[in-house]
Amino acid sequence: MRWRDRYGLRRRRGARVAKFDREATDADIEALIEFAKTRRGVEFYVEPETFATDTTAVAVAHDGEWTRRRVGAPAVIAKVARDLALPVYDVQLTGYPARMRAYNERRRQAQGGDAV
Repeated sequence: MRWRDRYGLRRRRGARVAKFDREATDADIEALIEFAKTRRGVEFYVEPETFATDTTAVAVAHDGEWTRRRVGAPAVIAKVARDLALPVYDVQLTGYPARMRAYNERRRQAQGGDAV
């Protein structure tokens, strides 16, 4: 028997995940929503499902801060983005924004990662 949770994730009751990773949960979606509501200029980037992981989305704020969570299907994050009036992109088509890489570099330098 199939059913959908409140975010539209399709699940089979009692079914096991045939992957190394776990399935997306409501907590994953809620974490993305909370991130988007507490930061400016958030955009979502959808990453495709792989053998090891479910479909994921990366939320990137205006300053490059980011978070990645499982979403189960691209349609789920598309609905979340629509509800929040935020853009959503396919990372395979657009790539990641430069501000995300700059943020990672700033964090690495702040943690002393550039020391030899």
